[in-house]
Amino acid sequence: QVQLVESGGGLVQAGGSLTLSCVASGSIFDINDMSWHRQAPGKQRELVAAISKGGSANYADSVKGRFTISRDNTNNKIYLHLSSLKPEDTAVYYCNADVRRYNRNMYLPYWGQGTQVTVSS
Repeated sequence: QVQLVESGGGLVQAGGSLTLSCVASGSIFDINDMSWHRQAPGKQRELVAAISKGGSANYADSVKGRFTISRDNTNNKIYLHLSSLKPEDTAVYYCNADVRRYNRNMYLPYWGQGTQVTVSS
């Protein structure tokens, strides 16, 4: 079993900042790419930022320069620092990890349960 648990969401005013965390636990042999996604009401889930095991990051155009993704490979953690927040950033934020379990030969995607971020105007 593999579990991803997010934390750090909440209510923040426009222009404010927030840091989300996600930790992966369980029968983990290795983790490849990790990422953050978000889903606003009535909209499809979208990729926000992704980071490779080596630390290479990429971002959605809508968050470039405002959000920063980072990871702690030793502790199987991923972070997302959100700054200069806008009301349109309001969404449930999900972390995702490509995990190879022990005694498995492939990487499979796992998702967290999500954490709500609400930005008030």
